[in-house]
Amino acid sequence: MQDDNGTSFFGALWNGLLWLVQNIAEAFYNFGYAITHPQLWLDWSDKEAIMRFVYYGGSVEFFFVVFTIFLVLTAIGVYYRNFMWAMVRGLEGFANTTGRFFAWAGLLMVIQQIVIVFMQRVFARPDMSFGLGIPFQMDISWFAEELKLYNAMVVCLCATYTFVQGGHVRVDLIYSGLSHRGKRVVDMFGSLFFMMPIAVLTWMYGWYFMWRHLIVPKPSASDTLDRLVMKARALRWNVETIGFSPNGFNAYFLFKILLVAFAAMVFLHAIAFFYRSYLEFVEGPGSAGKYLDKDSLGEGEEAYEGAH
Repeated sequence: MQDDNGTSFFGALWNGLLWLVQNIAEAFYNFGYAITHPQLWLDWSDKEAIMRFVYYGGSVEFFFVVFTIFLVLTAIGVYYRNFMWAMVRGLEGFANTTGRFFAWAGLLMVIQQIVIVFMQRVFARPDMSFGLGIPFQMDISWFAEELKLYNAMVVCLCATYTFVQGGHVRVDLIYSGLSHRGKRVVDMFGSLFFMMPIAVLTWMYGWYFMWRHLIVPKPSASDTLDRLVMKARALRWNVETIGFSPNGFNAYFLFKILLVAFAAMVFLHAIAFFYRSYLEFVEGPGSAGKYLDKDSLGEGEEAYEGAH
């Protein structure tokens, strides 16, 4: 009985490794085929192309293409440290630029709330109209519910920017007492086994959740490619425009798009954080914070920086 269990365990382990190697090898072909045949998944005038895009966006094939690219770039970066530093600076720059831009949504949220209060309490208007030449007129409740969209933009698109700036809440019961190299080991482990898997799971859930509110027939994560291509015959766009109240905000599909964008940005920054941690581990304490583009509140405000 023990021999059978041992054989089955090692057999399953071997099959798993074989499956992993096969998928990594196939990723080169899949990537090349997708690049050389963009019309099969980017020509959205073809309904089957839309369904292929939906399927591959949440597929095992797409995961292994991304995973293989990560392995290749990591191998190159280990050999050429300047290349890895360039990737770190590029990914952190992307997080900073995106976050700094969408952080202004917080100001828009405050201004819009003030306008809503004035329109309701001072001018006693049930609606608001904006526009240059073509007016955009909606009920007050529509603009009031839309405030949640600004909040979602800040949460989803500024998360990695906040990470770069060191603004997330941390509980350093053990981490703060570790050596420089010990901290970098914890950071590498966390990026590989916490940030990346959670980002992948969020993407897998959010991808199909988004598309189920954009098209019909509704795709499912369990659908095969052939089944989705068959569904393409009846495909039509059916963008969600249902609000929680009769005159309320009715573009909730945007929240689904933000969820997918959030997962993608967290995954990319997990790569950047892993690379930075590895480089700081190899190069020693002198490289801590190297090329890190952090915002400053001005001279004398250092104690408050990173505490937001």
